[in-house]
Amino acid sequence: MMRKMTDWVRSLVGGARADRGMTTSEYAVGTIAACAFAAVLYKVVTSAPVMTQLQSLLKDALDAKF
Repeated sequence: MMRKMTDWVRSLVGGARADRGMTTSEYAVGTIAACAFAAVLYKVVTSAPVMTQLQSLLKDALDAKF
């Protein structure tokens, strides 16, 4: 019984070790996705409503009374 469990665990670990990382195409797709997300986030953060809210938040934080 113990031998079967040991073999099963080794097969799981061996399968995990077979994957050595991402290929070049996976890096390219990941980089493009990250850049697209950054561009959308930049547009959202620099939009007028968000900028107004951020300025208001900073003003309230700096004018806080302790």
